[in-house]
Amino acid sequence: MKYAIIEAQGHQYKVEPGGVLEVNRLKAEPGAVVEFDQVLLAVDDDGTVHVGTPTLAGAKVKATVQAHFRGPKVLVFKYKPRKRYRRRRGHRQDFTRLVVDTIELG
Repeated sequence: MKYAIIEAQGHQYKVEPGGVLEVNRLKAEPGAVVEFDQVLLAVDDDGTVHVGTPTLAGAKVKATVQAHFRGPKVLVFKYKPRKRYRRRRGHRQDFTRLVVDTIELG
């Protein structure tokens, strides 16, 4: 497989075997294998494109959980002029880093 487009947690990602994927935090321990069965599109090594309607039946992407980490801090600043209203708040999103093992067609 060259690559595939998958849907995970409401987001679409382009994945390749051996590639690294960062998704919102999953409830899986590092070293665990995670399967994604929502494969929207897949391209073979010979260039054949398989398009799902909306997903490919029987297709799976297997990935190994490498680590959990937190993203960079995002500052949220609210401000209203002339009213002395200022609020500053920070947020760091939790992510999971995955290494894509295989892409299988059904």
